[in-house]
Amino acid sequence: MKATIERATLLRCLSHVQSVVERRNTIPILSNVLIEAEGATALKIMATDLDLQVVETLSAVSVDTPGAITVSAHLLFDIARKLPEGSQVSLEAADNKMRVKAGRSRFTLPTLPRDDFPVIVEGELPTNFEIPAATLAELIDRTRFAISTEETRYYLNGIFFHVSDEELKAAATDGHRLARYTIARPDGADGMPDVIVPRKCVAELRKLLEEALDTNVEVDLSATKIRFTLGGEHGVVLTSKLIDGTFPDYTRVIPTGNDKILKVDPKSLFEGVDRVATIATEKTRAVKMALENDKVTLSVTSPDNGNAAEELAADYGAEGIEIGFNANYLKDILGQIDGDTVELHLADAGAPTLIRKDDRSPSLYVLMPMRV
Repeated sequence: MKATIERATLLRCLSHVQSVVERRNTIPILSNVLIEAEGATALKIMATDLDLQVVETLSAVSVDTPGAITVSAHLLFDIARKLPEGSQVSLEAADNKMRVKAGRSRFTLPTLPRDDFPVIVEGELPTNFEIPAATLAELIDRTRFAISTEETRYYLNGIFFHVSDEELKAAATDGHRLARYTIARPDGADGMPDVIVPRKCVAELRKLLEEALDTNVEVDLSATKIRFTLGGEHGVVLTSKLIDGTFPDYTRVIPTGNDKILKVDPKSLFEGVDRVATIATEKTRAVKMALENDKVTLSVTSPDNGNAAEELAADYGAEGIEIGFNANYLKDILGQIDGDTVELHLADAGAPTLIRKDDRSPSLYVLMPMRV
């Protein structure tokens, strides 16, 4: 194999694929990327961790000898990063080695044969639909902070996608908070199986979307695998296994009868919570909210660091109530609310609270209270 490629093109592609590769691998081939030169000017670069696979097709300056080889992902990425800007990089594989040349620099890297490189077998992916990249990015941003990191509850380690009526819903929860985002059901998504997309796939997909926000993403899926195609023919294809588990019926925790409604500026509430939580310790990360007529008082009491309080103007007309929340969880949710009003629907100090911008908002959040 022998090909020449612009350094900027190679670097951009390697920055996409190398983050799939785990830094520590017991299987040497999984530390490598597969580089395949085909046709006159096409290079294909692939990386995998056996659960997630990314393939990117890019234009080369020239392909002198077609062929394929695998080489260390992180090493090649580090080399490409340090090569002079604007240079052309020559990649030549022979005798179990890859020679990398650019300007006056020469590198010789060890390789492994392409036949050892594992490929995820997709099988049939019967559901197929398109979704604007910007919509998919928004959906991820509004829900992924609530994904659980507890490995024992592996079925919560991702975003749950399901179709109901004319809508496609995405939900994530860690048992303390729930985030859900709803969009109109894309054409082709009816009859789609309920799927849980793993956290790592979500993170890689979100990075790739950043460079394709004005395009559409093609989604193909079955009950066990999902494939995202970004940027058409010369784009990136991300394929992932899905989490094999049953996501809990989260609709049961969304309160419907919470009649005490607090309306407040989300930015002011965020900043107020952030300020009073300065004195909170790991043990006392709860912030207390005391709601009275048209005002809310935030307070934190810490046995080690004293106490703090702040009063905010708010729109509230129901009977007074005191309730406690985890300050960081509350800030995570408030950080998702655009606009100058957020609604908190409360029942009592022990019941889950519904948080949303308004009743037309595509995103909805539920936060469990803490004892204070």
